[in-house]
Amino acid sequence: MVSLKQLRYFDAVARSRHFGKAAEHCAVTQPALSMQIQELEKSLGIQLLERSRNGVMLTEGGKEIAQRAARVLADVRDIVDFARRQGNVLSGPLGFGVIPSVAPYILPQLLPMFRDSFPDLDLHIRESQTQSLVSELVDGQLDVLLLALPVEHPDIETIRLFDDRFLLAMAASHRMSDRVKATPDLLEEDRLLLLEEGHCMRDQALAFCSLRRIENINTFGASSLSTLVQMVANGLGMTLLPELAVPLEIRRGDIHLMRFADPEPQRVIGLAWRRSSPRKSHFIELGQMITAATARSHPKA
Repeated sequence: MVSLKQLRYFDAVARSRHFGKAAEHCAVTQPALSMQIQELEKSLGIQLLERSRNGVMLTEGGKEIAQRAARVLADVRDIVDFARRQGNVLSGPLGFGVIPSVAPYILPQLLPMFRDSFPDLDLHIRESQTQSLVSELVDGQLDVLLLALPVEHPDIETIRLFDDRFLLAMAASHRMSDRVKATPDLLEEDRLLLLEEGHCMRDQALAFCSLRRIENINTFGASSLSTLVQMVANGLGMTLLPELAVPLEIRRGDIHLMRFADPEPQRVIGLAWRRSSPRKSHFIELGQMITAATARSHPKA
């Protein structure tokens, strides 16, 4: 029979690709961990791992079993979570993932509310790009995500919180800064600065404003909106800035912001969680708190 202990040990090795690190993570000796994985291979009748001097690799069958094991372990955690959380709202451990273009602009208002309203909440925050967060959510490493929608995954449920409009940011000295409204064709007049590949906001900006045909897009490897704003302030180009970021990023007079003519480009900010999670009602309450915090600190968001 396959045991949850065997699956947990195998999952640790599959993630770390290292027996020693996996044993340390599982708080067991390496021989004990190795023996359990050998028993798992014997029970399943297939080889899961290839062991060599260079480390550990998953076999083709091992890759499939690793994905299934991660889902099983996530479901088990949800079962335990359900039993522990009956009658409790937002208590105990909570893995909370947030994308970088949202975290700095919401967490300062949200974290004090968590601390005051839910003293028994053990919050663990993970800031990363959407693809990584979604993978960790499905695998059970995270419980809920705050990110831009949509998220297309059959195992994930989402709720829409608010719309976040994009504004065109340029240097205050820019020759076009006296225009009242921005239009997509205006973006062809100067270098457009966007976040590096992998950031969902970059793709949203390209899609919303039909920018894929523009040749003067430059990402510069920037990984934060703060970096882009500094580049814009120093005349290196223009960028699209989400309204959520305006109060924090635009604190000096060297940046000029322009709204776009209707329909204004925007992104949808929402929450995502596993469909199997028993904490849906908790996450809906969390969403209401985020919406309220955002409305107070960003009235136009």
